Amino acid sequence: MSPIEMSIKQKIEAVGTQLKDWDISINYGIKTGYNDAFIISGAVKDELIAADPKSAELIRPILRGRDIKRYAYIDPDLWLIFIPWHFPLEKDSSITGASKEAEALFSQRYPAVYKHLLLHKDKLSKRNKAETGIRYEWYALQRWGAKYRDDFSMQKVMYNDICQRLSFCLVPENVFCVNTVYFIKNNEHIKYLLAYLNTKIVDWYYRTLSVQLGQKAVRMFSIYVLKIPAPIVSVETEEDVNKLVDIINASPESNTEEIEQQIEEIFYKIFNFNTEEIEFIKNL
Repeated sequence: MSPIEMSIKQKIEAVGTQLKDWDISINYGIKTGYNDAFIISGAVKDELIAADPKSAELIRPILRGRDIKRYAYIDPDLWLIFIPWHFPLEKDSSITGASKEAEALFSQRYPAVYKHLLLHKDKLSKRNKAETGIRYEWYALQRWGAKYRDDFSMQKVMYNDICQRLSFCLVPENVFCVNTVYFIKNNEHIKYLLAYLNTKIVDWYYRTLSVQLGQKAVRMFSIYVLKIPAPIVSVETEEDVNKLVDIINASPESNTEEIEQQIEEIFYKIFNFNTEEIEFIKNL
């Protein structure tokens, strides 16, 4: 590193507290094992619901990595058929393997969705052969976030597994994501952390920690993300940042560069960057 880079890094680390100490949790999205069966278009969703209104109980909006932008996301009109292991008997702890009883009940209660998945049974059954049809039923998701499924029902911050510019966005309740997207569980500082993580400061700093792919892209492994130092600030300062985030989120189609720059300047002051260091960050 150059002397100016060393100075910036030291100031960030001196003031910031690593994310692992912010009482947050990071998880990845749903691993279907075969997206063609479980991730459907809006048109197919409408067909399933038209055939059986109960189908709506199993269908959730879902985002991919390419849909995640800074502060906002693009709605791809894609939907996840959310089927936990042993569904609809997933709460029966006595079931330890693929359950014929669960499958029979599923086919009776949700005939349209069952019929849709039945079209893909051959491919679904050929997923992980040590698990499919042994640990869970052929029609169930390969990994369904068993330990954190409730976190999807809350507001959260999502980000892509691989990116050229760190991009975090606030996602509303009950929106799911694929397993190439990570999400930070909601907490009282979620908007403040969203703002900080989207700064050029963090984009630069993260590259001093992470695995790089080529000249620009980085992998967003949790082991590195949790090492990002974030400054703990006064209630007043956090509220100021949150208000700016609200302005950005209220205008997803507008140019928000000026507001984002105001956020950057708040953190310049927090880290006590000098003029030369600020210019270095601005010119990244």
